[in-house]
Amino acid sequence: MGKKWRYGVVLDAGSSGTRLHIYKWKDPAKARKKASPAELHSLPKLETEKKWTKKIKPGVSTFGENPTAVGREHLKGLIDHALKIIPKDQVEDTPIFLMATAGMRLLPKVQQTALTGEICSYLQSNTEFSLPDCDLHIQVIPGETEGLYGWIATNYLLGGFDRPEDHNHGKGHSTYGFLDMGGASAQIAFAPNATEAAKHANDLKLLRMRTLDGQRSEYKVFTATWLGFGVNQAHESYVMKLVDTYDPDAKEIPDPCLPKGLRTTTSGEPVENGKSTGLTLLGTGDFTSCLKHTYPLLGKDAPCVEEPCLLNGQHVPAIDFDVNHFVGVSEYWHTTHGVFGAKGDTAYDLKAYQARVEEFCTSDWKVIANKVDARKKQDKAKEAQEACFKASWLINVLHDGIGIPRIGLEHTSHANASKGALEDAKEKGFLDPFQPVDKIDGIEVSWTLGPMVLYAAGQIPPKSQDRLPVGFGSNTLEVPPDFSFAGSKWKEDDDDDWDDALEDLVDHAKPSKSTSFLFFVLALLLIGYMFRKKERRMRFMSKFNSYTGRSKKPGSPRKPRGLAGLTSKLFGRSPAHYERIVEEGEASQFELGDVDSDDNEHSDGSEGSHLGRTSGLATPKLSSMDRFDATSALDRAGLFVRTESRERLVPPMLSAGRRSRAGSPTRKSPLIQED
Repeated sequence: MGKKWRYGVVLDAGSSGTRLHIYKWKDPAKARKKASPAELHSLPKLETEKKWTKKIKPGVSTFGENPTAVGREHLKGLIDHALKIIPKDQVEDTPIFLMATAGMRLLPKVQQTALTGEICSYLQSNTEFSLPDCDLHIQVIPGETEGLYGWIATNYLLGGFDRPEDHNHGKGHSTYGFLDMGGASAQIAFAPNATEAAKHANDLKLLRMRTLDGQRSEYKVFTATWLGFGVNQAHESYVMKLVDTYDPDAKEIPDPCLPKGLRTTTSGEPVENGKSTGLTLLGTGDFTSCLKHTYPLLGKDAPCVEEPCLLNGQHVPAIDFDVNHFVGVSEYWHTTHGVFGAKGDTAYDLKAYQARVEEFCTSDWKVIANKVDARKKQDKAKEAQEACFKASWLINVLHDGIGIPRIGLEHTSHANASKGALEDAKEKGFLDPFQPVDKIDGIEVSWTLGPMVLYAAGQIPPKSQDRLPVGFGSNTLEVPPDFSFAGSKWKEDDDDDWDDALEDLVDHAKPSKSTSFLFFVLALLLIGYMFRKKERRMRFMSKFNSYTGRSKKPGSPRKPRGLAGLTSKLFGRSPAHYERIVEEGEASQFELGDVDSDDNEHSDGSEGSHLGRTSGLATPKLSSMDRFDATSALDRAGLFVRTESRERLVPPMLSAGRRSRAGSPTRKSPLIQED
């Protein structure tokens, strides 16, 4: 029975921990049969649930010195959780990916290779998930790739791909930019306006997907990453620079980015009652000074080889904020909606946000500590302790680094946005230059959705002769050497509707409260499934007739009676006809059989994808035309028909050398020699 649902697993191996994500989508062949015109022009619809996500700490990178332990001590719990979600009979068809990000990028190359090798070996040896290619499924992905995956996920959830007319921002632009910031790195991805795209064509990635009807869907996207610009790495750099500005013999250094009165070590551990043997940082709660001290970390004075540049001399095409509206995830969300977030916030307003930050950071630490939720005091205290630095870093990156207009302090215009787009996005704030988000329509915005969208799209057969693969690479017309394939295979549609009918009936039967009714339906399904193919019906009728003694003898045709007559009406064949074909063992000469073969599978992970299908070995071969009797065609009534019917019921040895029906291939006994 065909499978209605497909599943995929992505393990996000970040710097602070590894998170499991499970997604599912309908099999493309089955989804197309009931799809509306709008759905046919859309990407596959992926689904997930809250319980399908699980995170464990610390990160995979902590196993750099002991890679052999990463499977049993780190991954096993996540795999066990996944196996509780994915149906057992689906596991071997479910792809699993582990994609490591900034934490692993900081490890030496030797340790990266050892870890990814051990991870792949563990998953292949201890699970049945589909993992055919270690290099594709288990890898340390570049920051640019992480950003592109995030861009795919964001626009997929917002509808920028499937409903561009509802997201017309002006100038023919309907997609959203993507900003991500983790602990170690930060990413940006966006589609420049037409002018900038033409000017910086060589800097763009060509992304290719496939809609449900097999049509190509392509986008040209710029993506960049800044390793060391995540909040944790940035804080380490900040403390080092702060310490360097004071005398080496100093025992205590004022820190404007800590709440007033809070003392910590340089690594961020609180110092109780002034007891410390090392250097201590003393919070002064001066947020204006904090902004000034974090600004130099942007690297705005770094050489810019190719204009324009943003952070640290990194070239980025000019951003048109009239049409480029950015969505920020991870720290962009947590830092704006954690300690400082007000309930009901929809859009980001710098003026209101900065006012809340200044009020918090200038407060005495004792006052802040007393307000910390006692149920999660340690975690909440740590979050409050780091909040001021994170807020100043985020504000600097957004407005002085990337150049996001300062909403609430500067005038912004939506003059280029369509009326429909304004109304559709007004409540969510997605028409503002920047909007932090956590979930869209109940689904967490995670870059891990990106590779699964590509994988699902890669399972769709391309329309007509379009064989360009799903994936992304350099912006060229051909498939470039650096092309990253989706990793999935597509196959031609199966015209057998029995599988769909069976699964639909099972789905309807499952909620039934009547156990007896469920068993009855399942019994009918089993019988129907067994007899859905001609060969199975033929074998059953042959065996049934042999047991009941109803087999017809040559030369004595009788009208079938009883159950045999009923089955004749149901299946459209006489028992004698089934018996004859089975006895001679040559059914393939009369009917085209269903040939199941892997040859009809095609891969978006290789240039050597098959381009056609074989006709099958069951195709009958026609004899030479001199066997055709033109006169017999004129006598297709009365005695001739009855006589010929008797001939077809005679065993092969008695009818050897005789002519079969006119116009059909003549079959001869191997005992007769031609002259």
